[in-house]
Amino acid sequence: MRRPSCKARTGLWLLLAALSAASTARADVLATVQVLRAGGCGGVLPLAQPIHRDAMLDQAARQWAAGRLPAQATAQSGYRAQAVATLHVSSSPRAMLETLRRSDCRTVADRTMRDIGIYQSGAQAWLVFATLASTPVAVPAPPPPRHSAPAVAAATAPGPSATLAGRALQLVNEVRARGTRCGSRSFAPVAPIMLSGTLAGVASGHANDMAVHGYFEHEDLAGNSPADRVRAVGYREKLVGENIAYGPLSVEDVVQGWLDSPGHCENIMDPRFAEMGIAYAAGHSTRRGLFWVQVLAEPRS
Repeated sequence: MRRPSCKARTGLWLLLAALSAASTARADVLATVQVLRAGGCGGVLPLAQPIHRDAMLDQAARQWAAGRLPAQATAQSGYRAQAVATLHVSSSPRAMLETLRRSDCRTVADRTMRDIGIYQSGAQAWLVFATLASTPVAVPAPPPPRHSAPAVAAATAPGPSATLAGRALQLVNEVRARGTRCGSRSFAPVAPIMLSGTLAGVASGHANDMAVHGYFEHEDLAGNSPADRVRAVGYREKLVGENIAYGPLSVEDVVQGWLDSPGHCENIMDPRFAEMGIAYAAGHSTRRGLFWVQVLAEPRS
């Protein structure tokens, strides 16, 4: 019996440049904020548009760090704010993403906030989020699904509360519903797949393990395969598959990357798979990009 376990990396590595290019401390913080907004803080919040760094808000953040109240500092900077939110965190650059995610990620990923100012001194960072008074604050509609058939898109268009996992499920089920070509193989439409909290936990565990220890393999450091990890949590499986990726900053990019890779695409289109879980984690060492894991399974009846 085949156990799909594909890990082609071509094309996905290029997206790492968006994160590693941030060489200054301030740019590192900004890049971290962008990653959290693009991923909905790990899939627990709606995805948010990239935020714009504003020089006036940089000055407001500096004045806040010097002791002024945030609202006063923002007003004196010349920025005409309709709404302001602030975060003060203390963290090493390596741990900044996890610190922001755990401290107040709702502020980081607030879709009504359009601009940001940053001031950093040593391990401390002051962040001022704001929206101009003259800027409409209506939440932008998410981008249309890629390559989606109109009937499927109308039935499954995500609303403002869509999460990363829900968006991934939508993208996967759209391609399963219409059928596709994976390399030289053509796949007819197949039944939709469902989310599994158990498989999501397995995916999260492997993503975090790769992120912490800086490796990129299906087999973990203890020698466990994807099927081993699924069985270890008590999931009764007939078949297990796993797709992994390193670098993409959005769920749309990672799913499209898998669909563009024949082996990953075959996993997604396998009619035997009925459940899936997906997760990502940010690297902690020299590999500081995002590690993505999708676990697919056919449960025992």
